[in-house]
Amino acid sequence: MLSAASAPANATPSTSSSAPAPATASRLANVGSSPVREILALTARPEVISFAGGLPAPELFDIDGIRAAYDRVLAENPQHALQYSTTEGDPDLRTAIADRLTARGLPTDADDLLVTTGSQQALTLLTTALVEPGSVVLVEDPCYLAALQTFGFAGARVVPVPTDDQGIVPEALEEIAAREKATLLYIVPTFQNPTGRTLPAERRHAVAEAAARHGFWIVEDDPYGELRYDGERVPCIAADPAAADRTVLLGSFSKVMAPGLRLGYLRAPAGLRRACVIAKQAADLHTSTIDQAAAARYLRDSDLDAHVAVMRAAYQERRDAMLEGLPGALPEGSRWNRPEGGMFIWVTLPAGHDATALLETAVSHEVAYVPGAPFFCGEPDPGAMRLSFTTHSADEIREGLRRLAKSFV
Repeated sequence: MLSAASAPANATPSTSSSAPAPATASRLANVGSSPVREILALTARPEVISFAGGLPAPELFDIDGIRAAYDRVLAENPQHALQYSTTEGDPDLRTAIADRLTARGLPTDADDLLVTTGSQQALTLLTTALVEPGSVVLVEDPCYLAALQTFGFAGARVVPVPTDDQGIVPEALEEIAAREKATLLYIVPTFQNPTGRTLPAERRHAVAEAAARHGFWIVEDDPYGELRYDGERVPCIAADPAAADRTVLLGSFSKVMAPGLRLGYLRAPAGLRRACVIAKQAADLHTSTIDQAAAARYLRDSDLDAHVAVMRAAYQERRDAMLEGLPGALPEGSRWNRPEGGMFIWVTLPAGHDATALLETAVSHEVAYVPGAPFFCGEPDPGAMRLSFTTHSADEIREGLRRLAKSFV
């Protein structure tokens, strides 16, 4: 073998160039990043009072109770808590979730449930199991942003269904479902994100009947249902016999325990639930064993209902402070709703105001919100904006609204 020094003078040098790496998958082409996440990054400065993120109040986390649950799990059965686990989820946690759902009027067994890494993963697993490229997915308009991202990645054809101040319009759903061969309807019927609206019982029944009549699945997302401040609880769509065989309920501990646990669940008929188990095996094998065990222990040793009652009282005070301050903060002719629970108030500015264009001015006054336009799948309303009231105290909310008023001067 010749050394470099002894190689013939006329030898052809090897090339150092290489072929380019393959491009990212085409499914990314029409799916952008979440505007909400980008706004949260923009407004991360501590001096900014942000009504943008739908974040639980961190000072209300039951830190002592959660710490004690982890301590007990690691003290009593650490080998189990740190080991691989089953895809379906911790049996004790599933039993506790089933008991809570049953107490809320939805009879549930542990085997009806799959524990997921947040309810966002539950939606992703369902989409993987049900949605082919080109499949029709019906959504409320406006709709939860991360759901639109999920359906976009799957290559779905997302069809918006009109809403009014009470949520999805049954007559519009009926007309669209008769025209389109839909795979599923995604809906947040209780304290909806972004609008805070709650779908009345009679409309829920109409949705169930439409699903039965036209043969589509209902994906009922319920992350906020336990955060009710006024009025009476409305039964889940999943509890309606008309659609019990075709409704999937998604739930989460993010809003009532802590979002950092990343614990959610889905309740689904057996065949679809099994398909989601297979999809989850390909995604992450199973949700964190120790986090599930700690959550199960917390539910056994602590009173989550009492903790949620404390959260509800605090959030109700904050909601009321925002509602009281809006007339002085917004231009004349603005409209907003009064949600009975959840985290959000939906505002519509008068004609001629663009909430997206105004955001930069608001941030210059050290206050932030989320423009409503990105939540629309159909024609956006430029004057719409989402305000979250849970993260800040009542006094901070009042100050934030004083700053917001300066944006319209």
